[in-house]
Amino acid sequence: MKLVSLNIQYGFGADGRYDLSRAARAVAQADIIALQEVERNWERTGFDDQPAILQELLPEHHGVFGPAFDMDASSRVAGGPIINRRRQFGTMVLSRWPILWSRLYCLPMRKVLYPLNTQNAALECMIRTPLGPIRVWSIHLSHIGVEERLEQIAFLKDLHRRAAKQGGPWSGVDDEPHRNWTAGEAEPEAPLSAIWMGDFNSEPGSAEHQAIIGSNPYHPSALYADGFVDAAEIAPPVQDYSHVRQIKGTAQQRRLDYCFVGAPLAGHIRSHHISVDELASDHFPVWTSFDPVAQPRR
Repeated sequence: MKLVSLNIQYGFGADGRYDLSRAARAVAQADIIALQEVERNWERTGFDDQPAILQELLPEHHGVFGPAFDMDASSRVAGGPIINRRRQFGTMVLSRWPILWSRLYCLPMRKVLYPLNTQNAALECMIRTPLGPIRVWSIHLSHIGVEERLEQIAFLKDLHRRAAKQGGPWSGVDDEPHRNWTAGEAEPEAPLSAIWMGDFNSEPGSAEHQAIIGSNPYHPSALYADGFVDAAEIAPPVQDYSHVRQIKGTAQQRRLDYCFVGAPLAGHIRSHHISVDELASDHFPVWTSFDPVAQPRR
């Protein structure tokens, strides 16, 4: 099973050229794809409906789009009806297997005076994979500051630990079968097994990174039953950066994009690599492969 995460920078590549098909080609070989910075009806991208275009470009995948924010972009031709459009920006998950249910969470946000801050979101998708049912997340944390990201991580960890108690989109017995709420389906699964992928806007060893994987000086390989491991620490990639930014004429290489794997799945990690030759975005695709048979951790 092969997963990939990519912040597509709304289709603009490292060369500044807008080409959504290039981003789709960069991730097409994955079984499950987590995308960030996907948008709809923005002037800068020709008012494209990017979720619909990506779905067409990746016809072997099921897809769900989650807008972090939604703004009015409607118009009216003189004397004609209102053309209702919404300007949206968010995250997306695509999967070769059906996405049985999804939920979108707006992450905690701080109002700032400078610079621009925007709403971020996490999209949760339940997928039955060859490794069993997994809640796969596409996550985009704030770029503003450590404090805001730590609040967002605490929010996500709380959601994760409440997964079994909260359940899926609905639970219990349908007491109004004539209204067909459940469509005859069994109660949706909400397993503890989860994978967080996305742009976490923080580097290895940071307070945010440690908040996710823990800091255990006496047992550095400790993994709690409801915790996460950084796939790059199980299978270190050749290139340890996922984003390049020009600052005062100097290219800075940073690892901001991750695949955090929940404890029940950590032993299945086979390989992890970052495609640093890909020009589809200012971020690089982050790939993680899983074996059907788990290997013991050492």
